[in-house]
Amino acid sequence: MTDSAKPTLLVVDGHSLAYRAFYALPVENFSTKDGQHTNGIYGFLSMFVNLLKAEKPTHVAVAFDTARESFRTREYAEYKANRSETPAEFKGQIPLLQECLQAMGVPVLAKPDFEADDILATLATRGAAAGWNVLVCSGDRDTIQLVNDEITLLYPSVQGVSQLKRYDPQAVRDKYGVEPEMYPDIAALVGETSDNLPGVPKVGEKTAVKWLTQFGSLDALLEGADTIKGVVGGNLREHLDDVRRNRRLNRLLRDVELPLGIEDLARQPLDGQAVRDIFARLEFRALLPRVFEAAGVADEPEPAAVIAAAPQARELAAPELAAWIEAASPAEVAVTVTTLAGLPDRLGLAVGDEVVEATWSDDVAGAVREWLASDAPKVLSDAKPQMKALGRAGLTLRGLTFDPLLAGWLLRPSFPDKTLAHLVERLLGEKLPEADPSQLVPETEGATPGQLSWYVLRVTQALRDDMPEQLLRVLIDIELPTAMTLADMELAGVAVSHAKLSDFSRELGARAEALAQQAYDAIGHEVNLGSPKQLQEVLFEELQLPKTRKTKTGYTTDAGALADLQEKAPHPFVGVLLQHREATKLKQIIDGLDAAIDETGRVHTTYVQTGSQTGRLSSTDPNLQNIPVRTEESKRIRAAFEVGAGYETLLTADYSQIEMRIMAHLSGDPGLIEAFNSGEDLHRFVGARVFGVDPADVTAEMRTKVKAMSYGLVYGLSAFGLSKQLRIDQSEARQLMLEYFARFGAVRDYLRASVEAAREVGYTETIFGRRRPFPDLKSPNRVLRENAERAALNAPIQGSAADIMKIALFRIHDDLRGMGSRVLLQIHDELVVEVAPGEWDAVEGIVRRRMGGAAELSVPLDVQVGRGSDWNEAAH
Repeated sequence: MTDSAKPTLLVVDGHSLAYRAFYALPVENFSTKDGQHTNGIYGFLSMFVNLLKAEKPTHVAVAFDTARESFRTREYAEYKANRSETPAEFKGQIPLLQECLQAMGVPVLAKPDFEADDILATLATRGAAAGWNVLVCSGDRDTIQLVNDEITLLYPSVQGVSQLKRYDPQAVRDKYGVEPEMYPDIAALVGETSDNLPGVPKVGEKTAVKWLTQFGSLDALLEGADTIKGVVGGNLREHLDDVRRNRRLNRLLRDVELPLGIEDLARQPLDGQAVRDIFARLEFRALLPRVFEAAGVADEPEPAAVIAAAPQARELAAPELAAWIEAASPAEVAVTVTTLAGLPDRLGLAVGDEVVEATWSDDVAGAVREWLASDAPKVLSDAKPQMKALGRAGLTLRGLTFDPLLAGWLLRPSFPDKTLAHLVERLLGEKLPEADPSQLVPETEGATPGQLSWYVLRVTQALRDDMPEQLLRVLIDIELPTAMTLADMELAGVAVSHAKLSDFSRELGARAEALAQQAYDAIGHEVNLGSPKQLQEVLFEELQLPKTRKTKTGYTTDAGALADLQEKAPHPFVGVLLQHREATKLKQIIDGLDAAIDETGRVHTTYVQTGSQTGRLSSTDPNLQNIPVRTEESKRIRAAFEVGAGYETLLTADYSQIEMRIMAHLSGDPGLIEAFNSGEDLHRFVGARVFGVDPADVTAEMRTKVKAMSYGLVYGLSAFGLSKQLRIDQSEARQLMLEYFARFGAVRDYLRASVEAAREVGYTETIFGRRRPFPDLKSPNRVLRENAERAALNAPIQGSAADIMKIALFRIHDDLRGMGSRVLLQIHDELVVEVAPGEWDAVEGIVRRRMGGAAELSVPLDVQVGRGSDWNEAAH
């Protein structure tokens, strides 16, 4: 029988490859709307589909482990004991992956007390004995021992599972210098870190291969161990039992009793509906056609939903466009403004199935100027950049009634849609026509601006049908006016001094160089201070410092771990390394800000409304939120943000203890409410109650403890976390919590009740109705459930604070219309306003009134205001 006529058996290690896929794909990018993580499933199936297409096996099976315990752990309890706990995000993915495979007609095999590799070895051996071509796909090196003339190993690269290296006998010889069946002998001598099997000290691969080549086999080597001289010979003789144990454990079983024979593994047709159902649950739209293609199903029927073709747009000149708009009134019009170099390029409008568009010109601008600035209802998807383009052209947009991207984020804050195309696919089950940007002459025409507006109308209707009334009010009353305000703020930018930033950058560069030299002096040689691998070698091998938290790439060298390490085992190198990192990080922030200064001397950040689950704003290009606070370095950076030419001063304003005030309001705790209404210092007031002393007798240490406690409760802080933060015993921390709750019981009752309410309905709500879903509150996984409980404590408080700040922001912005002053920034819950000459009193009054009246709480919203020629001088 020729090789091409032979059956081809493909057997795959499901667990190991799904685990590799989990780490190869970012977990935050692969989750369903219900919170199910899917990156391991998606990565595995992508690899598996490619494998089916490339290898065209006639028979296939996927094997899985059932548990860490097996006959190997009974012999050696430490077997694989070094492996960290399975990430919570990975748990639950394996059963779903198995469900996908079963729907695809792929046999799934697992057997208690055995590992997946034993199943692979058994099937591969049977296939080879039958004269078949056999492909074993596994990320476990133990499977190298299976390779022979009939069995080829497909081994994933370090990048993940997208690339597979083929190991036939010659490839094994070239890489390891021995026959495939002898590879486990090398591993027995060297040891296997991944399986927690210690080898012979100071024996590496080269030594192991030399010995095996010299003696011919591992058994012969062990019998002749007395003839090997030197330190390594002595080490071998001391660890003979370890080597024998390692070889027993890494030998794969080839005779496991299985419910299926190799003949039962013939490729089966997939269950089309079952595949569609599970892929719909996992939201794998793009992967679905690839699965059908790999299965050879070319005529799989389309889903029942009819895909409508977008209407052809009519091209209108300026007078016709004005007439069309007048005729469309008072209907809600979908608007799309495409841009070129930041300015309007094309305009598309849609009402119902009527679609029109025009190329931007002065005449077109004149025809739509009044209508755009009116309260006539308009819908735009991702409205802010379009409003900015119009603003650069001298036009204003008003009357915004809906933005599908913002609405989709409010409904699914954990997984916001990035583009209109994502919304069309998710909500309508259709594919938005898009031209390939990588092609000079695209094969597919993208949707025109008018057609885009038609899609905007349709996804708007779908979202409105899904949105509860409270969320719709958050969109209309908070997010849409915020978007319009942010567009103006981004256009205005803020004046930043290049001279101040460049001077500070040079200082930090010199400081970093000096610190680097100190670090080298501390260890006696140079090292790349930015290389985690080299730092691991210095810290844990050369300096023999205590190990930090284990990660997939070794022991972590992140800043938090190094700070803990320096506290537990101080060393000059670690202290200088932390200072070097801080200087380098600050220099990067400053250089990024400096590079963003435009020709007018201003920086224009971009605010991201959909960047958080709580409603807080973030910023990018450049990121102003990463500017440190309350340090001498932060003051230097803030001093570079100056009042612009033609303006008198900067005004800064923020809320005092807003989250604690919201906590007092939501809990109704009479003690906290009394503290705020009395005007006393909150933490001194609380400290007096907790420690049973007069307010005047509350020491600085007492105040620090109750402050940490008060804010910690908002974030679900445990006694362990509090003890670590305050550097006190857990027993003292636990007693402090008991004393706190004894005096402020309503806080405890509120926190408990809010989590239970969220568990019941599946989400938390802010004062204004913003929701954050928490599906993991009912998760059987304890880690996921407890993480969700902590986040659910904070979400209503932090979300309400974000809502209040946004309400104050756009109301201040609206009140400043017609004045010279303008809002520039909203950073770290602080507003920065550029005040025109002679307007300070009016602006300060607007800011205090609007911030203080942004919400009706049972305690006052205290507003702090500062004034100065730069951001630092205006600090309050």
